[in-house]
Amino acid sequence: MTNTGRRGRERAATDQDIRRTARALLVEQGPEAVTLRAIARELGITAPALYRYYGSRDDLVEHLRADVVADLAAGLAEDIAQLPDEGALQLFAICKGFRRWALTHTKEFTLVFASPAGDDTLSRLDEPFGRIFLAAAGRVLAMHDLVTPSNDVVPAELRDDLTSFQEELLAVLKESGATFPLEKLDLGVTYLMIQFWARLYGHVTLEVFGNYPIPFSKPDVLFDAMLADLAREIGLSTE
Repeated sequence: MTNTGRRGRERAATDQDIRRTARALLVEQGPEAVTLRAIARELGITAPALYRYYGSRDDLVEHLRADVVADLAAGLAEDIAQLPDEGALQLFAICKGFRRWALTHTKEFTLVFASPAGDDTLSRLDEPFGRIFLAAAGRVLAMHDLVTPSNDVVPAELRDDLTSFQEELLAVLKESGATFPLEKLDLGVTYLMIQFWARLYGHVTLEVFGNYPIPFSKPDVLFDAMLADLAREIGLSTE
């Protein structure tokens, strides 16, 4: 074994230790606990030694965030693999799976979806969670005649932003292998998808952080009713 090969394996092992330790700190104490100093203390090394692997805390947190997103997407993919290849069925299963994950992984949810270090939108469309969500949405567009807003309903002030988002959506949906008529993804549908995500994300965030204006004894029923409302508005069923 060459020294170069040994050093490469040692570096990879140490990198795994760093990320494993960072994940443990995240789960146990939250995003604020993930610091280079805390990780170094747990591993019994000096904080400056970590700079051989990560240039800054932000660099490490970004890699940790990517690990969390990949695990979330893998879990959702496993869930829908057991379902028929039907877009609406899979899309709403993903919505329910996302809520279930958020409620059982609150610290990871905070890092990825509710902190300055992460995103609270689908803006990173090419990441695993964005891809799996949009692939299901693409199948819905392909397989159903939806009730969608006409282009002239879209506020004029939003059209430039939505046009840019529409271009990103098209690129990711093509890469996902979803087959659907491109003309279906007009500004009205793009506007609808943003609103769909905002309502889903907003509902889950309120529940995760206990910010409902009144306590609910059966939050599952409230969430399912919200999904049913979303489905009905666009001519789908959650069943």
